[in-house]
Amino acid sequence: MTFLGAAKALRLIACSAAITGLSACASTPEPVIGAAVVQPRAELGQQGYTYQPSQTYLLRASDKISINVFREPDFSLESVQLGVEGNISLPMIGSIPAAGMTAMEFEKDVTRRLSAAGLKTPRVSVNIKEYASHLVTVEGSVEQPGVYTFQPGAKLSSAIALAQGPRRTAKLDQVAVFREGPEGIMVAKFDYVQVRQGTMLDPILEPGDRVVMGTDGLSVAWQDLLIALPAFGVFANAAI
Repeated sequence: MTFLGAAKALRLIACSAAITGLSACASTPEPVIGAAVVQPRAELGQQGYTYQPSQTYLLRASDKISINVFREPDFSLESVQLGVEGNISLPMIGSIPAAGMTAMEFEKDVTRRLSAAGLKTPRVSVNIKEYASHLVTVEGSVEQPGVYTFQPGAKLSSAIALAQGPRRTAKLDQVAVFREGPEGIMVAKFDYVQVRQGTMLDPILEPGDRVVMGTDGLSVAWQDLLIALPAFGVFANAAI
């Protein structure tokens, strides 16, 4: 290899390092001090999204709950899952609906049904064991795509964090959220950089949401090139 070829190769490596460094800097935007933006942008399909979690939780199909009847172990259940239709089967009562009720409302309903079935002054407590209905799918240019369970009140940024964050090839300004609504599947677009800065709404997730992180085609092509070309090949080509 000639001295000139070596110099070209060194410049190529330096440029690669510089580009990588710039990408790393771009991935950590400076937050904007002050109140974060909480208004949805209708032009991006964000109408109906909110930053405020619901003040009450309604049971959903697949959620797991415990039902304790005071001093009545035969009527108590340590853990039971709501069926796909939102029902639960209980001793002495049979299958009854639970989905769409709060835990307190379901307590009162079970208490009433046990009394009607002949149990004297039942005292019932219901607790949520697992929010198994709360699943979000995270796809696209993230480190670990998959289906994740989340807690009520979690936000879009939480879903991306569950997937171990975006890859270097991610197009951060193209995050799509697919959500089922009364009129079918709707799509909203978010800019992850702006979400992290606080200049765009970070919306509350809903069960069944699907998050897709966009991919920067140029970054993919560049990384593929570096993987395909070993160091020797880079130096050899630079010497030509």
